[in-house]
Amino acid sequence: MEISDVALAARIGATIRGLREKSGLSTRELARRAGISQPFLSQLERGTSAPSMITTYRLAEALGVLPGALLPAPESAHVTVVRADSGASIPVANRPDAAIGRALVMQPDTTLEVIEYVVTPGQYLQEWFQLPGQLALYLVSGLLDVEVEGVGSWRLHPRDLIAHDAALRHRWLLVGDEPALVLFMLAHPAEGTAARPVHSS
Repeated sequence: MEISDVALAARIGATIRGLREKSGLSTRELARRAGISQPFLSQLERGTSAPSMITTYRLAEALGVLPGALLPAPESAHVTVVRADSGASIPVANRPDAAIGRALVMQPDTTLEVIEYVVTPGQYLQEWFQLPGQLALYLVSGLLDVEVEGVGSWRLHPRDLIAHDAALRHRWLLVGDEPALVLFMLAHPAEGTAARPVHSS
């Protein structure tokens, strides 16, 4: 059975609170390490707000876990099937116009992440990211520019793939008036820490 958004937020909040308490951190200290406000962290822990992708990654780094550790584990640890109408929704940023990702693979104790994005014109997408590990981006449909700071910019067409060291600062930009369907894959280092999204200056 697919978990509701309200129930999912409550479970994520309880997980964040449990990991924080296990780490011996106050809400003030965890909020400071994650670069978010203490009131917002309290909302997350109570389940009244859900974390964006950026916040999920920042909290995971501050807690010393992989991002998938903040999401509910699937019923089976051996085989996971994510149907077209399921998968946790994760906005790119904490703003109402942010593009929404769908977590296909983001589980505790798993270094692989696979997230699907359907980006439409007008949605906010262009956060700068730096992540530990290696990433690959496969464009299913639409047009997308991928900019890697200090290296170059590439326009992706349907069925194009780009892969690079995720530690390089990078961002995506939607091109044209048509939506883009993007498959994002990230392999964290086996013994690495959580990803480190960063804002553009």
